[in-house]
Amino acid sequence: MNFLSLIEAKREGKILPPEQIREFIRGFTAGKIPDYQMAALLMAIYFRGLNAAETAALTLAMRDSGDVLKFPKDSRPLVDKHSTGGIGDKVSLPLAPLLACLGFRVPMISGRGLGITGGTLDKLDSIPGFKTLLPAAQIIRQVQKIGCVICGQTDKMVPADKKIYALRDASGTVPSIPLIVASILSKKLAESLDALILDVKFGRAAFMQTQADARKLAQAMVALGKKCGVNTRAILTDMNAPLGRVAGNWLEVKESVECLETGRADLLVSQTAPQRGPTDLRQLVVDSAAHLLVQTKKSKSLAAARRLAENCLNSGGPRQKWDEMLVAQGADLKAFNQKLALDATAKIVVEVKAEKAGFISQCDARIIGEVIRDLGGGRLTKESAINYNVGVDQIAKPGERVEKSGMLCRLHAANPAQAKTAAARLKTAFEISARKISVRPLIQEIIG
Repeated sequence: MNFLSLIEAKREGKILPPEQIREFIRGFTAGKIPDYQMAALLMAIYFRGLNAAETAALTLAMRDSGDVLKFPKDSRPLVDKHSTGGIGDKVSLPLAPLLACLGFRVPMISGRGLGITGGTLDKLDSIPGFKTLLPAAQIIRQVQKIGCVICGQTDKMVPADKKIYALRDASGTVPSIPLIVASILSKKLAESLDALILDVKFGRAAFMQTQADARKLAQAMVALGKKCGVNTRAILTDMNAPLGRVAGNWLEVKESVECLETGRADLLVSQTAPQRGPTDLRQLVVDSAAHLLVQTKKSKSLAAARRLAENCLNSGGPRQKWDEMLVAQGADLKAFNQKLALDATAKIVVEVKAEKAGFISQCDARIIGEVIRDLGGGRLTKESAINYNVGVDQIAKPGERVEKSGMLCRLHAANPAQAKTAAARLKTAFEISARKISVRPLIQEIIG
């Protein structure tokens, strides 16, 4: 293959045939194409784009660059969820055990955070003994026995994506919808799914800043997912304010468990059922499960599916399933529960207080994410060490009233100097107005 001719063809806006796309992915994965040439092709794709057929060919070639998970025949559908990332987004943690209790198999292959966006695997790494790197055989066994797993991709799963993403990050070609679609769906297709729900976020702390851009990405992923045989649906959600009331790795694990500890099995959703965990987090967990119930024809309507999912979440079963998953992946359950009982694990905890009374009109998720990253809770580079204990909790939400000297949030930091700087920055994330604002719904659109 003359790879230079492919670069030139895409540079001129020509369409690349599927067999050439498959060939250059095989060549690059095998180390036969140098990084500088692949980076040139990625830049040509960034400017010229890929059509639907090219994007499908690229996605499938990346999926087939390594192992694809093969599960035994089973009446339980294989499903998963993917989020484009945000601040306080810990939906995957309570969702996986909930889906397992609803009769699904969930091979949830997740990733790590970079920059201000938290990664699911980083949150799980804060659990004593929990292993996120598992061989394919263990992933399959665990999914078949327990119903769910949350782990990273194996070294042999979608190796082309690992190599290409590293180049995209270094060559300024990350914000390309065809390349984003191929990266996300190649990994999900390697799970051999029946159905997939996508949470595509937009706003200050999202990869897509506008709802229109999020819609374009969602439409592209839904169309390709369906074309590849996976029943795919997307929800567009607001990421201007953090999801839930905490952000930071260990603090988000705590809030996830709180979401699972939600009442008694004999209480129906139509009654006044006790529930814990923030309302917006619970809504997104329940809605994600409800869509998958409809997509797999386990429920005829979204309203009925929501009732079924919420009743299950309130039953206590998903909390038990969470513990089963932790033990299966090596966690020390006693140490985990002891850590869970602590109010804080960071050395310094500081209350950030309001300078005047009024209603929260803005809680800027981007500022909160940047503060947590700079506290050591996120990465500036892929090699950055993570402090799992730092973060922010008890976050006041838009629309809520706060009194003068009332708490806007609590800051968890490693030392006093760090806490002082971070607290001053956190105050700028909150805006307080005399009148109560109307809060936008969390879920803005459903696509697919």
